[in-house]
Amino acid sequence: MVSFIYLHGFASSPQSKKARALGDRFSALGIPLHAPDLNAGDFSHLTLSRQIAQVEMLFPPEPEPVILIGSSFGGLTAAWLGDRHAQVQKLVLLAPAFGFLQHWLPRLGEAAVQHWQETGLLSVYHYSQERQLPLHYSFVTDAAQYEEAKLQRPVPTLILHGIYDDTIPVTASRDHAAHRPWTTLIELDSDHALVDVEAQIWSEIQSFLKSDFECIS
Repeated sequence: MVSFIYLHGFASSPQSKKARALGDRFSALGIPLHAPDLNAGDFSHLTLSRQIAQVEMLFPPEPEPVILIGSSFGGLTAAWLGDRHAQVQKLVLLAPAFGFLQHWLPRLGEAAVQHWQETGLLSVYHYSQERQLPLHYSFVTDAAQYEEAKLQRPVPTLILHGIYDDTIPVTASRDHAAHRPWTTLIELDSDHALVDVEAQIWSEIQSFLKSDFECIS
């Protein structure tokens, strides 16, 4: 039995519009889509390593297969899980946050990043909780340890990325896919949120996971 797991984005939650929309689509097929809360009750101490470890704990006993669907920072998390675990048989990445620090830190500005490093805390708007929350600088030091060039396990991967994404530019996914022939990149007429192309996303996911859905139904 295949386990399907959805990983939400940074400062988001399993109640995001994408998470709920996909959950409804899977439910209509009679297939459970597990969507853990990657905030883990403590957004302030969030790190990529913590997310990876949290999701690993949800994996069924080997060799039962896992398929991961990840959005933005959840997509980056999924990519690392797919690289590390043979159980992960396919990846669907929605605007994955490749080069997250490279793209995000300059947007904060040099002064803000320096202040974050010196004080240890940065106020971040959490979209799900609709308020500012502190994030420890360990988020940066942890993420900096992950060299994405090392993501080389040939797990079949579908990337869906908006061409107007100004959070993680589509070039990040283009660069990733260019050197990994097991990866298919589909560029969408949308931005980072991808909320206006839900039907197209579901159509592409259905096509990519057709054989897996058929095994369950």
